[in-house]
Amino acid sequence: MITPKQRAELRKTAQNIEPIMQVGKDGLGINVVNTADQALFARELIKITVLESCELAVRDVAEQLAARCKADIVQVIGRKIVLYKKNEKKKAK
Repeated sequence: MITPKQRAELRKTAQNIEPIMQVGKDGLGINVVNTADQALFARELIKITVLESCELAVRDVAEQLAARCKADIVQVIGRKIVLYKKNEKKKAK
C-alpha cells in the first residue's frame, strides 16, 4: 500500500510517460495481465489506456488488473489507468 504522499509523487511522474498498452474489446485476458505484470516488473510505473470498445468500466479494469498483478492503483482519469508495483530487485536511486 502506498501513502498519499507517495501517490502524489507517482501521479506527478506519470504525467510524463506514455501509455504502453491498451485494453480493448477482449477485456482482461491472460495475455493482457501477463504483459502488464512484466511491464510493472521492468518499469514499476505504467500507464494503460482502456479503449471505448472494452465492455468493462475503466475503474473495474483498474481494480481487476491491480488485483491480478498485485499492484497499486495510482490514478484512474478518463480512460487512462496508472499502476505501480515496487520491484524489490531494483536498487534504490
